[in-house]
Amino acid sequence: MAANRGQGGIQQLLAAEQEAQHIVNAAKSAKMARLKQAKEEAEKEIAEYRAQMEREFQRKLAESSGDSGANVKRLEQETEAKICKLKEDAARISQDVVAMVLKHVTTVKN
Repeated sequence: MAANRGQGGIQQLLAAEQEAQHIVNAAKSAKMARLKQAKEEAEKEIAEYRAQMEREFQRKLAESSGDSGANVKRLEQETEAKICKLKEDAARISQDVVAMVLKHVTTVKN
């Protein structure tokens, strides 16, 4: 009878071990499924973010290229104004510069 009980106990232990193994396998499967789902969700979010950034970039590109004619005209006007200012400044001080250069060239130092 004791041998019979020992056999029954071993059978119970083996059954419990198999049940535990099934529980562990089920948990691993659930974990892998959740990781796969999380990866898919993350990839979806990344794709949505990338598409949003691309739309924003294209919008800004369209805005800036649409204004390129206006920007060119504005830059040309600014450049012309700066050139006129430089010419005025040069004309205003050219006599002083010529006098200073002549003074230094004609002065003899020992």
